[in-house]
Amino acid sequence: QVQLVESGGGLVQAGGSLTLSCSITSERSFNIVNMGWYRQAPGQLRQWVTTISSTDATTYHSSVKGRFTASRDNTKKTLFLQMNNLKTEDTAVYYCNVYGAATGSTLALSYWGQGTQVTVSS
Repeated sequence: QVQLVESGGGLVQAGGSLTLSCSITSERSFNIVNMGWYRQAPGQLRQWVTTISSTDATTYHSSVKGRFTASRDNTKKTLFLQMNNLKTEDTAVYYCNVYGAATGSTLALSYWGQGTQVTVSS
């Protein structure tokens, strides 16, 4: 069982910054293939934001490139999303996602956190 818990969301003015965190816990040793962030605005589909691969290669959606930075602490199994120069269109619930498999298993699954609200006011 893998659990993801996001934190760090809140209300910020346009141009401001927030840092989201995602704490990853598992009952068994777990091998992460990649991890990332998604977001979902009201009335819209969930949108991919960024992915960090197992080799630490990072990719970003064009709408956040240059403003958002994803990173991770492998020792503490924590994923971060530093968000700078926030815009009103960044308002959404942000979800942490991890794709991986328990050690010794070939079955890789996708896991999601419960989401954290980010609201950017004008």
